[in-house]
Amino acid sequence: MRLFGTDGIRGKANVYPLVGDVAYRLGKALVFALDGSTNKKRKIIIGKDTRLSGYMLESAITSGVVSMGADAYLVGPMPTPAIAFLVRSMRADAGVVISASHNPYEDNGIKIFSNKGLKLTDELEEKIEEFILSDALDTKGAVGSRIGRAYRIRDTLGRYIVFAKDTLPYSVSLEGLRIVLDCANGATYRVAPMIFEELGAEVIAINNQPNGTNINEKCGSTYPQAIIDATKLYRADVGIAFDGDGDRVVMVDEKYELLDGDILLAILAKDMKEKGRLKGNAVVGTVMTNYGLEKYLNEMGVELKRVGVGDKYIVQKIIEDDLNLGGEQSGHIVLWDYNTTGDGIVTALSVLSVMQEKKAKLSELKKGFERVPQKTENVFVKEKIPLEEVDELQDAIDAAKSKLSGNGRIVVRYSGTEPLLRITVEAFSEDLMNDVLGELVKVAKKQLGG
Repeated sequence: MRLFGTDGIRGKANVYPLVGDVAYRLGKALVFALDGSTNKKRKIIIGKDTRLSGYMLESAITSGVVSMGADAYLVGPMPTPAIAFLVRSMRADAGVVISASHNPYEDNGIKIFSNKGLKLTDELEEKIEEFILSDALDTKGAVGSRIGRAYRIRDTLGRYIVFAKDTLPYSVSLEGLRIVLDCANGATYRVAPMIFEELGAEVIAINNQPNGTNINEKCGSTYPQAIIDATKLYRADVGIAFDGDGDRVVMVDEKYELLDGDILLAILAKDMKEKGRLKGNAVVGTVMTNYGLEKYLNEMGVELKRVGVGDKYIVQKIIEDDLNLGGEQSGHIVLWDYNTTGDGIVTALSVLSVMQEKKAKLSELKKGFERVPQKTENVFVKEKIPLEEVDELQDAIDAAKSKLSGNGRIVVRYSGTEPLLRITVEAFSEDLMNDVLGELVKVAKKQLGG
């Protein structure tokens, strides 16, 4: 059974594999996988979001780490991107984040950053997984004075605050802006209000009272109606909503309209292009990035490079092609000049910087961007047969592309976690979009449906 998915290990807390024993074995396996011995004193940073189950998993992972002679540095609730930064800043060997991101509180997860602040390679994940599932490490561990120590680190909040503030040009201030922050009762609940206030903004924070069970509950970036309503209620200039672990962000303008990741990418790409800072004249998106963004970028001479869904693949492409901007519709934006993973706070600051420098309202920055109507339907499948082997479906896809005549896009892919075929169609005409989608769903159900 494979433990690691596209973003670490994830599932229901205290249900296999998110149980104490697996977490303990993961702590051991991580240390051993770094160099295959307990001779060198390793430094592992462990952070988490605000879920109740975080205490259980933190304790178990810590036990595994110190049992192998490494030291564990516990930083408590901190955004995922803060851990990616701290690993590099503190010269640690790895960083562990205990979080299920935008999922409900009953879930949890474990993801790992390397000493360079990058998600682990598939090869290293497989090595760690092999150790977890076997008895290879049962007799291995440090003894006596070589057993590691666990330290509760108190100054990491301040370190990340300084880092995030430094991404805003010194010449730019947020004075005069009224900003509502939706912290999703998650990992940004303390740090985000402090950062924006220290940069001069009038801050109204909502959903910043976590109790262990209210993370992402009808709030945050995955429930944007909360930030839309709050922006309107407080007549704010900008609304900003993070997800539970702070690596995603969506924003609301002064007209109370939502800006998702595609629109934020459009704003940032245009500004970076104008300043000569957009490396490779390209932006990395995914197969789900709206066709409207591709068209918008192409019109200003910027290429959209698509990869599979997941920030891990975005980062891989950024490194491979020497680029510095990429992201997903969900608001997971990678600004490579600043951090090695999506950082909701830094992304929001970068957009606000464009606003302040141009002396423009947020709604004005998205002019020229036109979203193409997009719709997705899921088809339950009995078996995930390779799509290239389903001739009738391939014929239907070819016919659909011909019908769109270059004025839309089709994405047909299996879910990575469920027995579903996801069919997405984009077209400038909603009638055409629905017609094409209906035909594809009909054929898919006939060929693959249960």
